Amino acid sequence: QVQLVESGGGLVQPGESLRLSCAASGMIFGIVAMGWYRQAPGKQRESVARITNDGSTNYADSVKGRFTISRDNTKNTVYLQMNSLKPEDTAVYYCNLVRRLRDGTSASYWGQGTQVTVSS
Repeated sequence: QVQLVESGGGLVQPGESLRLSCAASGMIFGIVAMGWYRQAPGKQRESVARITNDGSTNYADSVKGRFTISRDNTKNTVYLQMNSLKPEDTAVYYCNLVRRLRDGTSASYWGQGTQVTVSS
């Protein structure tokens, strides 16, 4: 199995920055992509940023220009640098990993989530 452990959440004021980390361990071969999702109270979980195995990235329109996803393959860790945070960024942020299995199907794994609160 795969274990994902997130860290770096917290309470910040609008305009400030946070850096989230997600360390992967276990059966982490065949990774297709890693990413970050978030879920605010009363809302559906949404994709924030994603990085594929070849380094391609994509972002939600709401975070483009403010958030940056990166990956350290030597540490099996993905990061989300969040700058110019806004109150609407408040949510639980979840790390996601997708890997391809031997039978050609894919499996998706989730971390436990880390709370990000942006408030003055």
